[in-house]
Amino acid sequence: MDILIKTLQVLFALSILILIHELGHFLFSRLFKIRVDKFYLFFDPWFSLFKYKPKNSDTEYGMGWLPLGGYCKISGMIDESLDTEMLKNEPKPWEFRSKPAWQRFFVMFGGVFFNFLLAILIYSSVLYAWGEEYLRNSDAVYGIQTNDLSRELGFKNGDRILYFDGKPIERFQDLQISLARNQAKEATVIRGGDTVTVPIDQ
Repeated sequence: MDILIKTLQVLFALSILILIHELGHFLFSRLFKIRVDKFYLFFDPWFSLFKYKPKNSDTEYGMGWLPLGGYCKISGMIDESLDTEMLKNEPKPWEFRSKPAWQRFFVMFGGVFFNFLLAILIYSSVLYAWGEEYLRNSDAVYGIQTNDLSRELGFKNGDRILYFDGKPIERFQDLQISLARNQAKEATVIRGGDTVTVPIDQ
């Protein structure tokens, strides 16, 4: 059952990536009035699982059975289908090959561009939902573990550092960075229940 669930999860994730990628090609094609003959999720050699062509539309939408990708068949473009029949005729106004180079570029680039936007959207959503996890300095109740250098500076095991030169430190992992960056002259620490000032001789 676990294998089936993981397989379905992979197919679902792959489907989203494919649809977004092909949607980039599709939307730029339609923006430049290029006809799109087919828009398919997965490949459909010999037969498709589903296909539908709306009335008054030039595009057939469908779903293939081979989950190795998808495609957007753009009129006048030689793609994975290797269909070269249209080359026997003069370019039509709605074909890819009749459009200027900059429009053809955006049609080709559209898939990658939309995947890039998707990556930004996913990353932003994750960051918004869960944020960046860190240990607040105020929650580090057991204080610091000193090494030879920090002991030479005057710190002891268990010191809870509150301030450097009167400035509070928000994140526990920033203690060393803040000390070095600001070249602090003194630290305010809690040591054995007492608040003491440690002069720092760097």
